[in-house]
Amino acid sequence: GTNCVVDAACASSLSAAHLAIMELATGKADVVVTGGTDTFNDIFMYMCFSKTPALSASGNIRPFSEASDGTLIGEGLGMVVLKRLEDAKKDGDRVYAVIRGIGTASDGNSGAVYAPSSPGQARCLRDAYENSGVSPTDVRLVEAHGTGTKVGDVVEFEGLRSVYADYSNGGERKGWVALGSVKSQIGHTKAAAGAASLIKAALALHYKVLPPTLGVEKPNPKINLEDSPFYIN
Repeated sequence: GTNCVVDAACASSLSAAHLAIMELATGKADVVVTGGTDTFNDIFMYMCFSKTPALSASGNIRPFSEASDGTLIGEGLGMVVLKRLEDAKKDGDRVYAVIRGIGTASDGNSGAVYAPSSPGQARCLRDAYENSGVSPTDVRLVEAHGTGTKVGDVVEFEGLRSVYADYSNGGERKGWVALGSVKSQIGHTKAAAGAASLIKAALALHYKVLPPTLGVEKPNPKINLEDSPFYIN
């Protein structure tokens, strides 16, 4: 077997999954174990998040909420086993979910790691839907990055809105997609955040439930949620 360590900040574990899937697609590997681990919450990490500033002054993380005032950092380790679907079926494996497509984008030439680009995220989404052959009209759950920071949440939502607007029948169709973030329950696990989101989405499909997002009494008015394809579950 081979080992690979990926550092892409908060996208690390999803970038690792992307590389792992390419190993499967090219036939270089038949089984991959991928994910993320992050227990690096020392005084330096808290200082970095505080100086950004990104930490919640109230000590609460409320993604896409009117009361959002920042994020909380957590620790986590999440791993998944990936195989080609035909191999998993042949081997009698329990299949929790199928990854049908991936989109990637880099904002390396933009402002900063905490100020992402809506167009870049939209391009990533469109690539994922095109590669998977899935239309946003059929999507019922979007697991967002949803860090609870005012800038990040608004930027992410605008990227999502710009893609889904093309499928909303001129704005007439609204509220068909549950928007959520596991960070409302476990905090921002940084390098492991993507793994946590992937596991949440897979389990949601397996158990056929829409997991709730905590702490959102009123949505952030800046995103105009009520006039969009999304609702906070």
